[in-house]
Amino acid sequence: MKFAIQSRNDEHSNELMDRAKTYLTDFGLTWNEDAPDIVISIGGDGTLLHAFHRYRDQLSTVAFVGIHTGHLGFYADWKPSEIEKLVISISKKEFQVTEYPLLEATINYRSNNDQSVYLALNESTIKSPDVTLVMDVELNDSHFERFRGDGLCMSTPSGSTAYNKALGGAVIHPSLEAMQLTEMASINNRVFRTVGAPLILPAHHTCVLKPVKAPDFMVTIDHIQLLLKDVKSIQYRVAKEKVRFARFRPFPFWKRVHDSFIDSDV
Repeated sequence: MKFAIQSRNDEHSNELMDRAKTYLTDFGLTWNEDAPDIVISIGGDGTLLHAFHRYRDQLSTVAFVGIHTGHLGFYADWKPSEIEKLVISISKKEFQVTEYPLLEATINYRSNNDQSVYLALNESTIKSPDVTLVMDVELNDSHFERFRGDGLCMSTPSGSTAYNKALGGAVIHPSLEAMQLTEMASINNRVFRTVGAPLILPAHHTCVLKPVKAPDFMVTIDHIQLLLKDVKSIQYRVAKEKVRFARFRPFPFWKRVHDSFIDSDV
């Protein structure tokens, strides 16, 4: 089996990376950063996001597992003290692969029919360089609303506990094939109206955002920030690709939600 390691690059994470690399090599596994079978993320959820985008072209063959060197994460569930146990389980291939849905964002440009396609593990956001974002929202080729406000966020189920939750969106179990559109400070008065609530869309639906005024936008794909110019539309849908996680033990999602947001000592 081939493996690679993505470190947060702090002293503690790098020390664990060196130990894991030595242990796994001693067990007969092969270090291969170009085409690994399993990628170990050492740091936090942000570190795993970096690993995901590093290997986004190999998602059908790569499985991810995370060791957290800070707070418990939704992706990084192993403790540093458990590194030997994890290494032994990896060497014995004692794991199952769990797949979660991703978000596909397609940017269409006005000038020459070019388009760019991105995959997000957590979410994609759209904001205007100006004060107010004005965007027509289409659902399945039908006009739904004209949004005015600070911005919009489209998240995956596994990303629903991240920025989406801070915006008042619903927490969705990551096994569900869906995406969620949430508003950022929408303008609602006698003249301008939006639905004013998160929209949870199933996998067979598409959401297209079309600019009403300026064609330039600040768009994020997870941690990646893009300044996009001359945009005709942004289409979101649940991606055909999946992210694969190596599960070595039960990792109940609702327990993670409880421990992260309520009280881990109860």
